[in-house]
Amino acid sequence: MATKAPAVEVEVEGRVVRVSNPDRVYFPESGATKLDLVEYYLAVGPGIVHALEDRPCMLHRFPKGLAGPKVHQKRLPAGAPDWVETVRLHFPRWDRTADELCVTELAAVVWAVQMSTVEFHPWNSRREDTEKPDEWRIDLDPGPECDYDTVRRVAHVAHEVLDDLGATGFPKTSGSKGLHVYVRIAPDHGFKDVRRAALAFAREVERRSPQDVTTTWWRKDRDPRAVFPDYNQNARDHTIAAAYSVRGLPDARVSTPIRWDEVDDADPRDFTIATVPARFAELGDLHAGLDDGEHTFDLAPLLEWAARDERDGASPPADPED
Repeated sequence: MATKAPAVEVEVEGRVVRVSNPDRVYFPESGATKLDLVEYYLAVGPGIVHALEDRPCMLHRFPKGLAGPKVHQKRLPAGAPDWVETVRLHFPRWDRTADELCVTELAAVVWAVQMSTVEFHPWNSRREDTEKPDEWRIDLDPGPECDYDTVRRVAHVAHEVLDDLGATGFPKTSGSKGLHVYVRIAPDHGFKDVRRAALAFAREVERRSPQDVTTTWWRKDRDPRAVFPDYNQNARDHTIAAAYSVRGLPDARVSTPIRWDEVDDADPRDFTIATVPARFAELGDLHAGLDDGEHTFDLAPLLEWAARDERDGASPPADPED
């Protein structure tokens, strides 16, 4: 009978995190283990902390590795050390609250991995005011028959629209089949306004590339070969994988920041826990500029576009719960 490897203690910036079952294989394609996952997050520490810092964070946990069930965890798992911080959220639909992980240091990320977390999905708002997003997220989501070259074409159109708006977008691979772009905004609006602005942007991208883009709400009615700019990812309590988050795929793929000049050549399959640490060591955090104070975008022009579209007969965003 095989015996379990003993737990190991990992020192992280003065904290000690005990990692049990370090040799458990999480990613069958590469054989990468739980300890490999810990070492990956340590290697990209400044990047993952920057992506998560002060944001409510939902965890995607795989207690038995990818071969077992996936757990979507809003509430902080039991047994957290007292230095792991949380933020309390209220969910009006169920009139319940949840204390979600709120990363303030790298040790909290490693502790979450010890608790079988693979993916980190932060809100686009921070705990100072969780109801006011400071991040507009553009999610270029390909349909089931859409190839990645189409995603690339749409990314360039999105970049063109951002340039016309005077907005700076920071792209990253989704870690799956799509591409994300983040724009820093002032936390002056609620989720409904940010989502409404995101829909106005999506419609403009569709106008410029109607053959490749759809904003049709119902999935069953969309062209399966098109990209859906999923403005709904800006709704309250909707999240996408953070920059530098590993994804729950057999090849241990990573949602990886890229430069705009890499869009045509970057293949999402090339960014894994085996390759991203060296890239990070060379390039640093390509999303660090989000918070340098120079790229905060005012949503006013997009809200004007939204009002124009609605005057012309377009519907406002549908309820994401419908």
